[in-house]
Amino acid sequence: MADMEDVIASLTTASRLFAADAMENQTGIVLGQQGGREVQVSGYTERSAAPDRARVCFHLSSCKGTAAEAKSSVQRRLEYAEQCLRQSGVTEENITITREFQKTSNSYQMDAEICVVFLDFGKLQTVCNTLVEKLDSSITISPVQFYHSPPCMEKLRCDVCLGAVGDARRKAQEICRLVGQALGKALIIKEEEIREWVDQSDTTCGSSSIQQKIKSVTVHAASKVFATFEIKAKEKNKKNC
Repeated sequence: MADMEDVIASLTTASRLFAADAMENQTGIVLGQQGGREVQVSGYTERSAAPDRARVCFHLSSCKGTAAEAKSSVQRRLEYAEQCLRQSGVTEENITITREFQKTSNSYQMDAEICVVFLDFGKLQTVCNTLVEKLDSSITISPVQFYHSPPCMEKLRCDVCLGAVGDARRKAQEICRLVGQALGKALIIKEEEIREWVDQSDTTCGSSSIQQKIKSVTVHAASKVFATFEIKAKEKNKKNC
């Protein structure tokens, strides 16, 4: 059985071999300072998450000589828009309707706004195209706002942290393999850094496609963790004499 000096020498060599990783993943490997059998590594990974929600508002308006005419004009279009949304599978909880009625000097003004949260971006495009085709200029559609729901962001942060832990464990396993040892349980796992950003390098002017808008608000996240793992010596098979 190799003595401890041989193990230390081997691990020191392994540390040099893995030094190149430090430049790319900002990782490093050292021995336990208290003489314990452990390996310390850092792990790094990046993940991305596209928006999972889109909010758009439809505005309807009518100005007529009588109150009944103004209300009726908006109500017909409002009912058609609601029907189109329900046929597309949009639930009531994701639809908000506001109405405003006012009298001017010689006419009556009726306004209605439908704000909708879409979970399916394909249905978003279908609904917008249908309403523009059927209602033409009598309906106004606001620019689409893509965003991330809280569960989506929480999942991104969890995934990127777990990915960094997995990166650290793979490195620790490789070190142990190189020196003929077995990787044990994790003793310490600590997330040292997490960063989130949106790529602003590809900005577009004027109108842009749905895919371009989604890309412009996609969130990227990076996580760096520090981990200490126990080193277990491999047991040699003993034959009974």
